[in-house]
Order: sequence, then structure tokens, then C-alpha cells
Amino acid sequence: MGPIDVGAISPVYLELDGNGPLHGQLTRALKAAMFSGGVYAGTRLPPTRALARELGVSRNTVLAAYEQLRAEGFLESRVGSGSYVMPPLQTAVAQPASGPVEPQSAYARRARELLDHDWLLGPRQPLPRYAFHYGMPSTNPALTSAWARELSRAAQYTPPNYPTAQGLPALREAVCDYLARRRGVHIVPDDVLIVGGTQQAMALTARVLLDEGDEVAMEDPQYTAIRTVLKVHGARVVPVPVDAQGMCVDALPARRPQLVCVTPSHQFPMGSVLSLSRRLALLDYARRHDCWIFEDDYDGEFRYDSKPLAALRSLDGDNRVVYIGTFSKTLFPSIRLGYMVVPPQLRGDFVAAKWLDDFGAPTVEQAALAGFMADGGFERHLARTAKTLKERRTALLEGLRRLAGDRVEIADSSAGMHLVAWLRGRSREQGDAFIAHARERGLWLASISQYYIEPPDRAGLLLGYATLSVAEIEQAVALFARCLDEMPAQAQ
Repeated sequence: MGPIDVGAISPVYLELDGNGPLHGQLTRALKAAMFSGGVYAGTRLPPTRALARELGVSRNTVLAAYEQLRAEGFLESRVGSGSYVMPPLQTAVAQPASGPVEPQSAYARRARELLDHDWLLGPRQPLPRYAFHYGMPSTNPALTSAWARELSRAAQYTPPNYPTAQGLPALREAVCDYLARRRGVHIVPDDVLIVGGTQQAMALTARVLLDEGDEVAMEDPQYTAIRTVLKVHGARVVPVPVDAQGMCVDALPARRPQLVCVTPSHQFPMGSVLSLSRRLALLDYARRHDCWIFEDDYDGEFRYDSKPLAALRSLDGDNRVVYIGTFSKTLFPSIRLGYMVVPPQLRGDFVAAKWLDDFGAPTVEQAALAGFMADGGFERHLARTAKTLKERRTALLEGLRRLAGDRVEIADSSAGMHLVAWLRGRSREQGDAFIAHARERGLWLASISQYYIEPPDRAGLLLGYATLSVAEIEQAVALFARCLDEMPAQAQ
């Protein structure tokens, strides 16, 4: 942009940065001229028509820029005279901070140590066609259409005011009914808190139950994001091993932890189910040590050899269990809705923490979900999804047994949306090399080692099957077997 005559002073060079609307660019350019000393306090700016003509923009663009500068106190309008720059102004343009700065809090320091900012802020790379991606649910056009209808209906009658911090009563009632029938948990709506998924549930639990330095006993392996929330909060995580019966309760620390985190219905990532004897032992441990239990029931709905097991919370007679459920796996992650069943003696603390965090979950989405659950749409969706997942799981198991044979050891759980497969006789380093080679061939795989605090020296894979059709699974397993054929022979 060339020099523009701005009244009684020398022409000023206005540089539009090309970012965003023109009126915003002009606002920033005029501010820069003021701060740099090119336009002094008391200077009368050109009439809007004149400046618009000089810049080659509409008069409305200049009017919007002037109005913004007046609102921010940079300009004063004088009737019959024009717009004048207001004092006082800085004599130099403020330079944006550049280069790294030290973390400004202990929380930020721990977050930097544990999280990759480039990964969080950067673009997500698309997965290849064949991806055994875990953690993503199975979706279908019928669900998309039904959800669109519920959202449209809810938007018409939902009040536009702030949400109730604890959650919409209709949704809390629907959750109570669902948990009583499907998970054996009998509660009242006042026990339920609607949250933005498991991640927020963990964050709220950390704020309510933990001080910096408190110990948390956690399954090893375990979902990394949950562990990260706890560690960024300042908790000290104590790993507890897992076997075919779930968490090894007899390996819990002798010294009292403040919290025990467990996935009893379908251990992530191993897939084991916490046995009844261990459930009772865990509840007894919490009672004797006066500690709390965080029960993550993230995909306990999907079982293929029996009905879903009752939740640990259903056995809790002492109100020690904070129970978590999410709709991210049963519907889709972008819904960002889940629920907590909180002990009555802590209800006020949890609702206060939720209010402080975001005032409450989005009301329109809550109303839509309440309607979807009340009219049976949610249950019908679960039934269809369980049938689809069972077909895909069967295709994956049969393909691995036929094409991979004894080169792969399958740790099947008969539940959930993924399998764990171990490459027999291969080290973790060899497993990483295999994953890299498979990705070069167009097959996306993931290692199980990332979920361990103390990973074993074995090549373990998480094979998610929810997002692939049966035909795609068969093709992906064939590619998986070819990649196995191409692995270097084991050292004798």
C-alpha cells in the first residue's frame, strides 16, 4: 500500500498485512502508524470517503476501522470537524514476544515435559486406507441422520441461557435409567454429573481429590491421557501390574494412595476383566485405606460372549467409587459428552469444580442426547453397533489365525473395539521396526508399549477394528501377513 496523506502531517505508509477482513487490516495499520510516531496525538485523520478512495476499498471498510479505533479509545469524533487521534500514545511499536520463555507455573512446566506442543498444535496427518486405528468408534449413516434430527429438534425448544452446571435433568434421568438396566448401577439423578468426556472427568477428579504430591495407584499399562492429566496436576503415579484377571489388587501399595484408577469391565489396553474376587478385594482395600476409586467404564457396553458385566460401582456400599462413562465410544468423540456418578458426600465439590471449569456442558447437545436415549434410539444404535463390531472382530481373528498363524499371539478379551497381538519372539525394538515398515507399505499399526509406565521387551500391537469394514479388514490382514513375511529372520 502506498503513502497516504493523513491530514496536516507528511504522507504515511499504511501497510495492510493481508490477514483477515480489510477493516481489521486497516485498523491494525492505523494503530501501527500511531505507535510508530508517523501519526501524532491530535492529528486529524482523512475523511472516510477520501481514505477509501486512496486505498481502493469501500467506505464501509474505513467506517468500520474508525469505529473500532473510537471504541478502543484511539480516536475522538468532533461534530463537524472529523476524527482526531487521542493522546497519550506510545512512541514505538510494541514488538511481539519471540523465542522461548520459561514456563510460568509448575503446571505449565509439567505439561511441557509430558506433552508435545508440536503434536497438539500441528495438523493431523490423514491415516492410510488400511489403518488398525483404535479408540475410534464405528459410525454409520443411520446414526448421523438420527443425530441431526435430534439436534434440530432440541435447538428449537432449548432455552438460550447458560446451562445447569450439574447437567440437564432430562439427560441425568436418562443416564440413571440406562445404568440401572445395562450396568447394574442404581442411582438417582442427583448422583450424576454431566461432563465433557472422560478427560474432563479425570481433570475434575484430580482437582477435587488430589493435592500436588499425592499418590495415585494406576494399572500398568493404562490409557496415557489419563496418566498425563494426573501427572500434570502434580500427582505421583504408582504402577500396579495387570494380568488375565485385571489389576493385581494384591500388588497395590501398602502405603495409602489417595486414589486408585481402574478399568474393571474392559482393561485398557490389555482387555482383561477384573474378576469378582478382585473387585471385592479392591473395595475392601479402599475401605481399609480410606482412599477413592476412579472407575473408567469406557466401553463396557460391547461384549461378544456374554451380557455386559455389572460395574464395580454396583458393588460399592461405602460410596468410594467415582464412576465414569462416556458417549465418545458409543456414539462419536466429537459429541464431547460423558457422565460421572459421584459419591453423595462429594457432590457439591464436583459440581463446583465443573462450574468453575466451564459453567456446564452444552445444553442443546444434552437435550438432543436425552431425547435420543428416551425414545430408544440410543439402545437401537448400540444393538446395531454390537452386531457390526462382532462381525469385524470375527473377520480380524479369523484372518490373523489363517494368515499369521503362530507368528502372532492374540490376547483377546471378547469385548471392546480392539485386540492386542504380540509378535512371538520379537523384542520391542523389532516391533517398532515392523510398525515403521508396515506404515511404509500403507498399513497403520500402533505399539502397545506407549501405554506402559514400565514396558516389557516384547513386540505388542493394538489392532483396532471399529473403523474398517469386513472387506477392508480382510485386505488389511493380508497386507499385515505380507509385512510379517518380509521381517528379518529371528536370531537363533
